[in-house]
Amino acid sequence: MAIGANGRSNGRGRYRPLSEINVTPLVDVMLVLLIIFMVTAPLMTSGVSVDLPKTDAKPLNTDSQPLTVSIDAAGKIFLQDQEVQLPELVSKLQAIAQNDQERRIFVRGDKDLAYGRIMEVMGTITQGGFTKVALLAEQPTLQPAKPAPAGQKAG
Repeated sequence: MAIGANGRSNGRGRYRPLSEINVTPLVDVMLVLLIIFMVTAPLMTSGVSVDLPKTDAKPLNTDSQPLTVSIDAAGKIFLQDQEVQLPELVSKLQAIAQNDQERRIFVRGDKDLAYGRIMEVMGTITQGGFTKVALLAEQPTLQPAKPAPAGQKAG
């Protein structure tokens, strides 16, 4: 090794500065991180694993309007807009549906009504032979944020 007059190496020695970046360690680290994320990502999803059945479902029959059975907070039963008694509900449904057991029937119940009363009405309808009975619920609507009164901060 050639040492100059000032005691330093002339740069041709063993330790020279590298002028390019070695990307091999960077690629190795990135591949390891990719594998870690690929393995852990499916484990981070929460929920219940359900194997759904496959079906060749036909489109819904849109020819007929669904019948609506409503139950108010007092427990009174209404078929469309007419009040009916529980024992005569099935016969009136059959008359309107013309004995079409596949006619859709929607049951609407007041939110303050006892769950047992709603199930009693649904049970009566299904015992009458109707197979397409469904409960209706109101979708919540998002209300816009109210502006803060003058002189107060929002939030």
